[in-house]
Amino acid sequence: MSLQHVNAVANRLSLRPPQRESLQILDRLCEIVDFEKMTNMAEALKVIQSEFPSVQDFEREFPSLCFALATGVGKTRLMGAFISYLYRAEGIRNYFVLAPNLTIYNKLIADFTPNNPKYVFQGISEFAMEPPEIITGDNYESGRGIRGGRLFDEGVHINIFNISKINSEVRGGAAPRIKRLGEYIGESYFDYLSKLDDLVLIMDESHRYRASAGVRALNELKPILGLELTATPQVIQGQYTVPFKNIIYSYPLSKALEDGFVKAPCVATRENFNVDNYDKAGLERLKLEDGIHIHEETKVQLEVFARENDVNRVKPFMLVVAEDTTHASRLRAIIEDDEFFAGQYRGKVAEVHSNQRGEERDENVQKLLSVENPDDTTEIVIHVDQLKEGWDVTNLYTIVPLRAFNSRTLIEQAIGRGLRLPYGKRVGVPAVDRLTIVAHDKFQEIIDEANRGDSVLKIGLVVIGKDIPDKHSKAIEVRTNLEERLIGSPSSEGHTNTEQRSFFNTEPERKAAKAALDAIQHFERLRSSRDLNSAEVQEQIAARVAEAIKPVQADLPTMEEKVDVKQVVAEVTKQFIEMSIDIPKIVVVPSEDATYGFREFDLDSKNIRLQPVSKDILIQNLQSNERYKLQDSSNVASEKRLEDYLVRGLIDFDDISYDEHAELLYKLAGQMIAHLQSYLANEDEVFNVLVSHNRQLVDAIYAQMQQHYFETATSYEVKITKGFRTLRSTNVLAAADEDIRPFRQPVEERKYIRGMIFGGFSKCLYPTQKFDSDSERRFAVVLENDKQALKWFKPGRSVFAIHYRSGIEEGDYEPDFVVETKNAKYLCEPKQKDAMNDAVVITKAEAAFEWCRNASKVTGTPWVYVLIPHDAIDESKTLAGLAATFTYQPIKRSEAT
Repeated sequence: MSLQHVNAVANRLSLRPPQRESLQILDRLCEIVDFEKMTNMAEALKVIQSEFPSVQDFEREFPSLCFALATGVGKTRLMGAFISYLYRAEGIRNYFVLAPNLTIYNKLIADFTPNNPKYVFQGISEFAMEPPEIITGDNYESGRGIRGGRLFDEGVHINIFNISKINSEVRGGAAPRIKRLGEYIGESYFDYLSKLDDLVLIMDESHRYRASAGVRALNELKPILGLELTATPQVIQGQYTVPFKNIIYSYPLSKALEDGFVKAPCVATRENFNVDNYDKAGLERLKLEDGIHIHEETKVQLEVFARENDVNRVKPFMLVVAEDTTHASRLRAIIEDDEFFAGQYRGKVAEVHSNQRGEERDENVQKLLSVENPDDTTEIVIHVDQLKEGWDVTNLYTIVPLRAFNSRTLIEQAIGRGLRLPYGKRVGVPAVDRLTIVAHDKFQEIIDEANRGDSVLKIGLVVIGKDIPDKHSKAIEVRTNLEERLIGSPSSEGHTNTEQRSFFNTEPERKAAKAALDAIQHFERLRSSRDLNSAEVQEQIAARVAEAIKPVQADLPTMEEKVDVKQVVAEVTKQFIEMSIDIPKIVVVPSEDATYGFREFDLDSKNIRLQPVSKDILIQNLQSNERYKLQDSSNVASEKRLEDYLVRGLIDFDDISYDEHAELLYKLAGQMIAHLQSYLANEDEVFNVLVSHNRQLVDAIYAQMQQHYFETATSYEVKITKGFRTLRSTNVLAAADEDIRPFRQPVEERKYIRGMIFGGFSKCLYPTQKFDSDSERRFAVVLENDKQALKWFKPGRSVFAIHYRSGIEEGDYEPDFVVETKNAKYLCEPKQKDAMNDAVVITKAEAAFEWCRNASKVTGTPWVYVLIPHDAIDESKTLAGLAATFTYQPIKRSEAT
């Protein structure tokens, strides 16, 4: 058996490496063991142990193997991958997915239902038109899960049940309903399942099925294979932890943390904290208050990140762990009291515990299920024992434990509730990427646990009052000086240099100026911003502006003041050039004498079995967004040859040239057509598949072409794809009571400088700036004093995006300052003296040096990278003087050795 099925499923479901590795193991298991009803257990175990020695015993009366994946890596998606693979490769059609509680049971039903945002089979073509039949503990008595009828003979059946539905031991000694005689079958549904010769059991949170009743019920199902999934492959017996004996793959939390698949857990405390100075009530209140400080800081950081990156806003919440139900109610009363942050959190608390009943319990469970919704008002959740496995949210950012954490497993599981990342990966912003545990009194205990040699935890440190401000922060939009002078101050809470004169005083003129700025972005491909002055470009910009400000309906002549569009465009262009620094976007490409293309090969299409779709299905073209129904073939662009339906999609890829690759394209398209004709009934079905699955077929051919791509180049050349960038407003954080500080004024409390906002500049392209260190502030003073420095600013995310890669990390580098003088442009990086030789700092410097070298070559203007130790910066220096000493030059390899 090859890995073709593994690759197909892994690619379509976008599996992460640990999920793909798990799927590869299943593929190998199916190759070396024949899983069937009467599998010889001893022989199967021996064969598996020969390749997977970690498996000591199946621990059940059927072959059962555990995949231990850390919380947040994606166990539910892996279930979908397992089922997709077993159906494709082994033809297995019957599955029994087991949930340990009602929360996970409902979650699994939702995730296995089409059109759900987290649908586990998204992209699996076999299930696109005929999704698996989902049988649950609530609908199985209808008989929908029984095979033998014509309707379900070929379908896949996925049974999703809560363990309580099948346990042998129920109240009063009676058998559970699933084991009682069913009128539709003539036997119980449980007995029917146990007789299936292809039933695969998938156990979510499998550590919950180790009690005697659960084990007995699962053995009675008699599946041919059991696949167990859990983040904690162990059971607690008294004071001892007993690990599973059937672990075939382990991807622990420590590895997930290292690979960045989950949030980074951090413990928060205060510097020089002495727990003896507080009684229990005082300590609780302090931890709650500090938890709020962290929560509010995180809330603002997430808002800024969403604004800056144009992504969905994430609303964080704080989890408070109470001792018991009485304690939980008392904590809620404290948090909702007028004296606790002026009653700001009244009505924003969800209290959940086992003593709640009826409407009160239902209401709070619903709050938990909707807490990820940005519009939900819940900001604090208090719980005792209800938030266990299955409550999978991505916006838990702060945990305040107010009960004892004596068990190592309890610590890991509590932290595990908040490790999932809202954007699916770490984004490089600490507040967005971390989970913070407020643990003043347990600080050392948690640190010691994290430092144990066998610990799965790698804990970071956050100090309240230093890393997290005591006072709430606010998000501030800072527009460029250009925007403020042309359009006016932002309506949100921002900072404006009020001394700057406004060029346009009427609303129609400001509207036209805004449209002109937007239009200029479409001309960034020009070699320089000065090229905007050409008559042709001015005409094009003016046309765009006229179209943008045109009223929806014709106004009366006296309704609105007329605007001289050409004059506005000319003034905006002039100011744009004066108040910007041209920053090119450059790429390195093979020179014109390079050759590239695709080697000859034959298409491998044996795994493609796409089927015709219903003629009532609406199809939307992914490129043109044109919509049509299949039954109306007149709306489908007609082609002379069937191959053309594929070729027209392939030539849309940038690296495919019709003139150079036509012969290969038609050969591969012809092989795909021949394959479709080999299993489809007639030409109508072939045409149906070509149209309805066109994107999938084109992508399948293109993916194989990429495996045969070649390129030869004797040299490379640097080209400009954009001659300049249009600077945009930025969003920054500041303390809620922070005012603009004069940038020349010395800073006494330098450790708090990151939360300060500075203004008063005359050469900066923004009215205000934030600095990461006082040496950066002093460097700004140097630039403002220097007569040779014309303009400068601190670039934000994605202005330069200079890619670097070292053995430690890789990413996109943004220098601290960009400066323009009369004769050159500079990228400047003030750096702590003891970090000047850091490996990552050097790697970034080498990447910036190369960028400057290429930019100098293609623009004709010298670009220089200057790496400056912090202690060399004072107000007596000039930029030229610092550049003369600290212009970066890469170390030659011969010198390094």
